[in-house]
Formats: sequence, structure tokens, C-alpha cells
Amino acid sequence: MYTVAVRREFIARHYLIGGDWGDENNPHAHHYVVEVMLEGPNLDGHGYLTDICDIESALDDRVAYYRDKMLNDLAEFDGLNPSIEHFARILCQSIAENIQIGHLASISVKLWENDWAWARYRLHF
Repeated sequence: MYTVAVRREFIARHYLIGGDWGDENNPHAHHYVVEVMLEGPNLDGHGYLTDICDIESALDDRVAYYRDKMLNDLAEFDGLNPSIEHFARILCQSIAENIQIGHLASISVKLWENDWAWARYRLHF
């Protein structure tokens, strides 16, 4: 199984809802690191799992959209606690919509909100 990945960094803000998490209930920023990983059993005629430029383009679009935003104010987080788990899923699904799936087996997004905490969401095809 082949894997190719692209990583980016950005800052966005949020606050947690639905529980008492102390300071996390107040608006604050995170320096997010997002890694998109694609997996598949075969390479194309050029020796690529998929063109890295396509991954970069889809990821850069999403990073630009979320950069410096308050996640709680965005429609995709309406009624959701903007946890890194939800955010990883939302990112993964939106990036998958903009990537040629072709012969891919899966796409996953790993999202760090700091140096020690991350969540991952994987879609299988």
C-alpha cells in the first residue's frame, strides 16, 4: 500500500460548548497543523499515487478558508462542539470532494491543535 501526504499549518479560533471545560469554553486560538494522507495499492502511469499538486491545491483551499476564522461561526459547525475530532472529519470530507479518488483506498486527515494533542478521521473508498 502506497501513502502520500501533505502538511500545512494555520491559526484558527474556537470555544468549546456543551460542557464545563474551564478556559476552553472561552474564545481562544490554536496553531493547527493538518496532514492529509492518501493511500492506495497502485500507482498511475506516471508513478504517482496521485499528483501532490492536486493534494496541495485542495488542502491550501481549505486552509485559506479556515485561517483566522472563529470555527463556531461557520455553518459546518452549527450545533457541533468544534472539537478537533469534528474538525478533522469536516476537513477530510471537504478535501475528499476536491481530490480525484480514482484508485485510492482511503484519505485521512490528522489534525493537531498543539504539540501533544491530535485527532484523525479516515474515509475508505
